Amino acid sequence: MTPSRNVSIMCFHDELCQVFNALMTALSLLRNGSRVTVFFGSRGVLAVHKEHVGNLACMPDMPEQGAAVMKRMDELDLPLVEDMFVMLAAEGAALLACPLNIPLFGMSPGDLVEGVKVADPARYYKDVVIQADMNLTF
Repeated sequence: MTPSRNVSIMCFHDELCQVFNALMTALSLLRNGSRVTVFFGSRGVLAVHKEHVGNLACMPDMPEQGAAVMKRMDELDLPLVEDMFVMLAAEGAALLACPLNIPLFGMSPGDLVEGVKVADPARYYKDVVIQADMNLTF
């Protein structure tokens, strides 16, 4: 049996491809026995805003390529970001949002997707990042 790993994933973007990759990586690691914490900082807090999460854009600076990616994701019947948040929360991942960035984007803790909690940055870095076997950023 593969030993359990502690994994910290940091998402600093609200671009769909980056958020999707962070969440899919988290879900894959979680389902393979890792303890996973996903931290959303900087623009990443917008990805956990319950009114914004369903409107994330894929490659907004390259609309033609973004549309092609979206079409391919539909063809592959990949899960929606909103559904991945539900899966991650239900399967035991810790989902955290940066308290420093939430107010910068006019948000409050009540705006967060269900299952996402406001992080304590000092504790997050000490207890999660430093202790992690892997730290991944998106």
